[in-house]
Amino acid sequence: MPDMRFAPPNPIRIADRASGLNAVSVRSYNERLVLSLLLQNDGISRMEIGQRTGLSAQTISVIVRSLEKEGLVATGKAQKSRMGPPTIPLSLNPAGAYSVGISVGYKQTNVVLIDFVGSVRFHTTLPNPEPDPAINQTEFLETIKAAIGALPANTHDRIAGIGLALPEDQYELAHAPNGALERYESLREEIEAHIGIDVYVQNDITAAAGAENLFGAAKPLTDYLFCYLGARLHSRLVINHQIFNSQSTQSFDVGLLNLEARLQATGLEADVIWERSADWPDLGPAENDWQNACVAQIAQSTNALKQFVDVKTIVLSSYAPHKVCQNICDQLDDMLPDVTAIAGTLELSPKAVGAASLPFSSKFMVE
Repeated sequence: MPDMRFAPPNPIRIADRASGLNAVSVRSYNERLVLSLLLQNDGISRMEIGQRTGLSAQTISVIVRSLEKEGLVATGKAQKSRMGPPTIPLSLNPAGAYSVGISVGYKQTNVVLIDFVGSVRFHTTLPNPEPDPAINQTEFLETIKAAIGALPANTHDRIAGIGLALPEDQYELAHAPNGALERYESLREEIEAHIGIDVYVQNDITAAAGAENLFGAAKPLTDYLFCYLGARLHSRLVINHQIFNSQSTQSFDVGLLNLEARLQATGLEADVIWERSADWPDLGPAENDWQNACVAQIAQSTNALKQFVDVKTIVLSSYAPHKVCQNICDQLDDMLPDVTAIAGTLELSPKAVGAASLPFSSKFMVE
């Protein structure tokens, strides 16, 4: 049996209609089915759950009572309906489960704590030391403990696990200090040994796509091209909510590293682009030229993909400010009139939030 602590590359999402079995022996699967549906639809009724899953009303009632007792599901106020008795909306209880997410990036490491509906309860960043590739172990582990400590002690048993998003892009790793890759590969064992909580590992770009898919701008979408604008530009194709993580995935040199080089070439300070902020100061023509290069590359990738898949939507997620992403999306809308470009809504480290979702997928969602 595979080690499920290594979550599958695709975030698990329920289909529009799934076949649920009512046998007692698969009740665990049915519970996951209901939880998966509630993750996608806040305030859904028992009747709607039955329509979308095929589970009987009796089975749904038993499952909901069990999940309520465990504190995973909350019921809302009864709502009057035009026909029949009032409906009672169901939703995930935000305090039902928590998870820590860690993303090791080019310049810094992000640590978040999220609740069961993806709200960030704790966030901090740690600069990656240079030229020594070794992350300060004491500071790193203490930061994870601080994230856990953001919760009352009596809720620590509701922590589902720790997610770890690691870079795999060879171009970005080439810019990392010598020995960084080996250091990254040892992080899971170190965290589990010192924190005592299971760690789930995933590629950082796929994690970011999963975050927008589960908690962000892509939540209502089915098929789209996901783009992540980090040190380089990355993309993932999402079909029927499933993220395709090809072994031949390319990245493009129009990311923040490229912008940094453009700014330095004109004598401008570039550190600001790596800092978390609501917006950047006016960076002049260098930023404009860089944005044009981003737009051109995303448009080229989209047109190439459209030969095989009828892409109608692009979701652009980034560590860069939301205003920057929105401006790029506006330009894409002008360049690609048959495609809608949407800026991601997860502004606090999509990679780390995606990492934090891994324990939820493994423990609560359908496989």
